[in-house]
Amino acid sequence: MQKIPLTILGADLLKQELQELKSVARPAVIEAIAEARSHGDLSENAEYEAAKEKQGFIEGRIAEIEHKLSLAHIIDPKETNADGKVVFGATVKMQDLETEEVVSYQIVGEDEADIKKAKIFVGSPIARALIGKEEGDVAEVQAPGGVREYEILEVFYI
Repeated sequence: MQKIPLTILGADLLKQELQELKSVARPAVIEAIAEARSHGDLSENAEYEAAKEKQGFIEGRIAEIEHKLSLAHIIDPKETNADGKVVFGATVKMQDLETEEVVSYQIVGEDEADIKKAKIFVGSPIARALIGKEEGDVAEVQAPGGVREYEILEVFYI
């Protein structure tokens, strides 16, 4: 089985979500199902159907998180020694060569990715173009509007 890369923060967030699902969401939906059952005929009970559907979602998410954590390869970017190369967990400061806009992104796992927080998924086109490059290199990214070029200004392991 292939390991799933996660930063320490990403693993902690998954563990917190798992704890929340098991200790709060699961008991609440069990209680909702019991309440709906007490109303009688289950064949026409919308509350019961909704609670059962929610229970299925919660149990599915619990199984998904447990699976991901069992396959997790937790990486601490601070302990990465990649000699200035862009690797998983690195934060990359780069400049769009066309617009001259400077942006920074951290390369993270799928569950951690959030463009609003400048965290991009390691499997995204931009991250794939950056992996293995170092300061001063130009990465070509295939974007919907065509090829974009970014010069790597700095690589941090924070």
